Amino acid sequence: MAVRMCVLASGSSGNCTLVSAGETSILIDAGLSCREIERRLGLAGFTLGQIQAVCLSHEHSDHTAGIGVLQRRHGLPLYANGGTIEALGRDPKLQSLGWRTFQTGSAFTVGSLHIEPFSVPHDAFEPVGFVIRHGDVRVGIVTDMGMATHLIRERLRICRAIVIEANHDEGLLRAARRPWQLKQRILGRQGHLSNDGAAQLLAEIAGPALQQVFLAHLSADCNRQDLALNFARQRLDAAGQAHVRVSLSHPDRISEVWISD
Repeated sequence: MAVRMCVLASGSSGNCTLVSAGETSILIDAGLSCREIERRLGLAGFTLGQIQAVCLSHEHSDHTAGIGVLQRRHGLPLYANGGTIEALGRDPKLQSLGWRTFQTGSAFTVGSLHIEPFSVPHDAFEPVGFVIRHGDVRVGIVTDMGMATHLIRERLRICRAIVIEANHDEGLLRAARRPWQLKQRILGRQGHLSNDGAAQLLAEIAGPALQQVFLAHLSADCNRQDLALNFARQRLDAAGQAHVRVSLSHPDRISEVWISD
């Protein structure tokens, strides 16, 4: 049974990724309005009624903006770890949501999908990335991380498709008209991964199994699409991994739909 993956949105204005296999479909994060998620699902060939769960990577609003309506109006189960639930519980509008709690580092299942949450460095309460497995097909999603840890490398190493952050070009970020404190946060170990960091990570983990990479969370004013693509392409080619396809994800439209072989 083929696995399908589509980045419905990626960026500071909202993040949401669809993963589907057979009759099981889930969303990783829901940082768009419910209406917009439904619209973009339709563009990918899916309906909101096909979604069995929303799994949250962390509590920041660009990953969680739609969760209240998705559960209250549509009854979608929400999965998150204790730190994320605690952080979201500070918002009175989200206190009454019903949660299904997972433990970071412990796998759980939704339908036919086996989901492995793992710790990532980011300035949130308990941020995670996900590896999602169906049969022998694994896909990885890590959209916010300040650095590539050994754990991240090991979890992503045998994935067939990966959504990975390539947030900024370091030169453009340093030259940007932003407060220095914000620049330090982004460049820090719990901030966001640069084009160079993403490319280095990909070159280290890529092998025969990896087919597709989606570059995610590109900054609108501290990055350029051509720079992000060129960093990744050059590093992968130099590592002998020219077979890996590299694509962009977008804040305002869906990515292509990847389908496993």
